[in-house]
Amino acid sequence: MKEPKQLTWGSLLIALGIIFGDIGTSPLYVVKAFIGEATPSEALVLGGLSCIFWTLTLQTTIKYVTITLQADNHGEGGIFALYALIRRRKKWLFVPAIIGGSTLLADSIITPSISVTSAVEGLEFLVPDFPVIPVCLMILTLLFFFQKAGTAMVGKTFGPVMLLWFTMLAVLGLTALSQNTDVLRALNPYYAYQLLAHYPGGFLLLGAIFLCTTGAEALYSDLGHCGKQNIQVSWIFVKTALLLNYFGQGAWVLNHAEGPLTQNPFYAVMPSWFLWLGITISTLAVVVASQALISGAYTLINEAVQLNFWPKVAVRYPTNFRGQVYLPSINRFLWMGCVGVVVYFQESTNMEAAYGLSIIITMIMTTFLLCFYLYYKQFPVWIIVVFVIVYGMVEGAFLWANLSKFIHGGWITALMASVLVMVMCGWYLARKIRRKYLEFTKIDDYIPLLLQLSQDHDIPKYATHLVYLTRADRKTDVESRVMYSILERQPKRADVYWFIHVDFQDRPYAAEYEVHQLVAQKIIRIDFRLGFRETPHIDLMFRKVLEQLRDSKEVNITTPYTSLSNNRIVGDFRFVVLESIMNYDVLFGFMERQILQFYYFLKYLGITEEKAYGLDPNLVTKEKIPLILRPNTPMYLTRV
Repeated sequence: MKEPKQLTWGSLLIALGIIFGDIGTSPLYVVKAFIGEATPSEALVLGGLSCIFWTLTLQTTIKYVTITLQADNHGEGGIFALYALIRRRKKWLFVPAIIGGSTLLADSIITPSISVTSAVEGLEFLVPDFPVIPVCLMILTLLFFFQKAGTAMVGKTFGPVMLLWFTMLAVLGLTALSQNTDVLRALNPYYAYQLLAHYPGGFLLLGAIFLCTTGAEALYSDLGHCGKQNIQVSWIFVKTALLLNYFGQGAWVLNHAEGPLTQNPFYAVMPSWFLWLGITISTLAVVVASQALISGAYTLINEAVQLNFWPKVAVRYPTNFRGQVYLPSINRFLWMGCVGVVVYFQESTNMEAAYGLSIIITMIMTTFLLCFYLYYKQFPVWIIVVFVIVYGMVEGAFLWANLSKFIHGGWITALMASVLVMVMCGWYLARKIRRKYLEFTKIDDYIPLLLQLSQDHDIPKYATHLVYLTRADRKTDVESRVMYSILERQPKRADVYWFIHVDFQDRPYAAEYEVHQLVAQKIIRIDFRLGFRETPHIDLMFRKVLEQLRDSKEVNITTPYTSLSNNRIVGDFRFVVLESIMNYDVLFGFMERQILQFYYFLKYLGITEEKAYGLDPNLVTKEKIPLILRPNTPMYLTRV
């Protein structure tokens, strides 16, 4: 089942539920964050509101909704989808892609924590000494526990819940704004300039103000779920509701500016009779926002696996929607991260220090990759230069302001992101090193020998159909280790030899294959071309190909044994999975040796090749083959 991408009322409602959860729940904490413990003044409030308005305009509306959404990869978005569009141009572009992906994943831990905590803290208005932390942990635990059951039924309520949420934001904001319309002066960028240039410590307040646009990157990542038009049109309503609420909170603050802020303006603008209902709606909204981010994290890691940025992990499909996956290991990782953040910080105010630093780095990496995309799409140079200057200044300022929060909690997200960068870089570079030492040979040189082996009845038959997975991109090549396994490790006689190659495309979704009969019905190669968001169910795909080849009478897969062939029983199949092991340590440089050791450690934590490719373990033989089969290093021995 595919998500609707045409512009309809239904698809706009879906966009509200999937796309805008993160950015839509920012009013819960942004105004409180930039005012902090200071006594509200006109310069502070109007300056902060002006910065919020122009941040949403420059960063969210112009950069993401208008420009970045144009960089779609066959309708899909996100930093890895953008990287896939340009990765063949410059080999080193994997660096900003990995940094951006890692910081985005770190943000997927902070966002649910701060959103849920901010919503539950509203109950303190009604119940003094309310147990906020236990309730937050319970909500987060239930949220992650139900991921494995899928969100198909819950997902249908996302749109209506967020429609109710944004309507509530607009109505509450408009009501509060009517008490002091003077705050509308903040639309003038002069007040933003005054705050940043003249207010004491005003520039550093950008770290808190930036929280109003943190969901913009998630907006791009979820492009494939709803389509460009639905996002752009629904953003008009969302931005209007957000600004009304921000300005309404600002109006309330100025009307109650007798001393330091002791209440969260978001809840303070609610009538007392509405508080219970408002807190309930807020909690539902943050659950929706958290769910969207968690689902986005699954998609991000699934892409990373196919792009060779992450070890292979178990993948489940809880819904029928294409591209929606559930990764048990990532679910546990996110849950532990969220629990740790809530327990460590205790209050949403403290979490604000850790929030923002990771996502601004993601945005900078997206800007960097986007510049290359615009260049390769042959946009006028002056447009690219203006884009670099404007967003280099804007995002540079946000980065500098967020760095000021590093020692107050920002180091936690930086640490998480650094670990993720290390994992992704280590895995990617190790795959490159292994590829460098992988030897290929011409399969034509071995065809006569394979045919002779197939007819040599002195050797016990290993399998009727023997299947190897090959990394050789060229159809004429095969790894030397494959021939070593067939001929030297243990002679493997079979009636038919199959070589399967999987090539992940730059497209997000593709499921194509080619068949090359190197020797008719004896030696056959199948090339699968899959999108980088597809999961390679090679077992099922291979069986489907066999059925089609049998129906077209290109291959006879009936068993050769007389007692069974009369009943058209399919012949037996055997998959051989080769696992490289690091041998002859002295042949590797110091860094190569460390990276490979890290790689094998990560591989131990991940799932096996046969599980990753969906192979029946009863039909798989695993062999450990030296990474370097025949070292060229001279060895001198003296016989005594």
